[in-house]
Amino acid sequence: MSTKLTQDWSDYSPEIQAAIKSGPIPQDRNFSKLKWEELTDAERVMRFIEAECKVPEGALVGKPITLLPFQRAFIRSVYDNKNDIGERRTKTAILSIARKNGKSTIIAPLVLASIIGPLAPKNAQIVSGAQSREQASILFTAMSKMVSLNPNMAKRCQVIPSGKRLKGIATNTEYKALAKDGATSQGLSPYIAVLDETGQVIGPRDSFIEAITTSQGAHKDPLLFVISTQAASDSDMLSMWIDDATRSIDPTTVCHVHEADKDCDLLDESQWIKANPALGVFRSKDDLRQQLEKAARMPASEAAARNLLLNQRVSLLTLFVSPSVWKECNAPINMELFETEPVHFGLDLSARNDLTAAVASVRDPETGHVHTIPFIFTPLDGLVDRAQTDRVPYDQWVRDGFIYALPGAHLNYEMIAQELATRTQGWNIASLSFDRWRIDDFKVAAEKTGFAQEAEWIPVGQGFKDFSLRLEGLESLLLQKILHHANHPLLNMAASNAIVISDPTGNRKLDKSKSSQRIDPLIALAMSTYLLSDNSLTLTDVESMIV
Repeated sequence: MSTKLTQDWSDYSPEIQAAIKSGPIPQDRNFSKLKWEELTDAERVMRFIEAECKVPEGALVGKPITLLPFQRAFIRSVYDNKNDIGERRTKTAILSIARKNGKSTIIAPLVLASIIGPLAPKNAQIVSGAQSREQASILFTAMSKMVSLNPNMAKRCQVIPSGKRLKGIATNTEYKALAKDGATSQGLSPYIAVLDETGQVIGPRDSFIEAITTSQGAHKDPLLFVISTQAASDSDMLSMWIDDATRSIDPTTVCHVHEADKDCDLLDESQWIKANPALGVFRSKDDLRQQLEKAARMPASEAAARNLLLNQRVSLLTLFVSPSVWKECNAPINMELFETEPVHFGLDLSARNDLTAAVASVRDPETGHVHTIPFIFTPLDGLVDRAQTDRVPYDQWVRDGFIYALPGAHLNYEMIAQELATRTQGWNIASLSFDRWRIDDFKVAAEKTGFAQEAEWIPVGQGFKDFSLRLEGLESLLLQKILHHANHPLLNMAASNAIVISDPTGNRKLDKSKSSQRIDPLIALAMSTYLLSDNSLTLTDVESMIV
């Protein structure tokens, strides 16, 4: 927000421009000169903001707020999205922009408009939720400063700093800030809820956020604001919400995402405005340039810069393999090689109701390329529930033949061994590398079914010492672009989420606890391909190490 506009609507993406132009009100309508009864709901909110709200801090502190085009577009999309009888359709409104573009400064006056403004309901509850107390205080602080800067507003709104609460004196509508590490979110029934920096949530679920969103169910027309930079991974909660909003035609969801193009040059200034729609107004261009120039010089800073400054989905943790490298290895599989060449298996057993991954790999003697086939198993009972919990389409992958769903609520190792024996009949299985967890039970099942009985069974520790070698081997194949994974969705899921950590000596391993989704298929892949990589020990060397 600023005292003047330095941009026009052409600065924004075609999608947002189309949304504005298709709306009921043209973007150049001067609502400040219209009579109150002639205004739309969005225009009443915007008039309230520009007439009563002042910039709470920074160089323009105390100045009247002037909404920027991207802010007006968002407000119109939220409040002027009406059905045939004039009711607001919007129930979820997502705004994602890079840091320092005034996320809190746009949401603070919108919340004030719902406490003491033109659309304020009577006796309602409004909450905001953040992952930490410090983050939760930002929105409250911005609103309390706005109230203190306007004596007329201060007469209508009571600020209660001790509880981070504001209350409309005439409306009896109350706002409260909540933090995940602070007060409980149970027992609430908010008409309006604000989720601040939801992109910090790793994985598809968060009990604190679910408690807030489900508590709005008592209202006919609740409104949820989600204001955040993007999450790191496609499998994180905010990314899944954005992707669902993008794919669907749900009229109840408004989603405005300002992001730079994927894999763009960090120093391409034409990309900066895409993620920073307040650039040159209250987002300093010089500061942005300095930070991006530093990131360009220091590769270790690039991921954070792309995520926070260009609003791209880039993990701040260290992925084992970059998406571009993994994608370059999606060549098809030559199935005939498994009938004629030695096959090496990697096996990662799971809990009884999870995913078990067995991955087979073989080298083409003519090209040196390594071809791999995953065999993924899961119980059939509860499949749909697990798909919803993990936010991945296990049920669809079963229908497509990428997962073997075995009858019952728990995995039966004998059934897995029998399925593998059937699928690999006629193969020359030279080795089977395995994680020691529950391997004795599986060995009994394998003996009964005859699976891999001629193979060398090789125990592989999952710690830094043993697994670092396996990661180096797999990494070598990926970087040489000689691994063929045929774009298998379970391997794609694992590769896009596998976080690697290092010990003080530089050894590495994959960390399941930091990965937002299942990475068992990639662990099995690393074990199966090790003996086929250039820097591996030979099978004879490995055999001599087996006790």
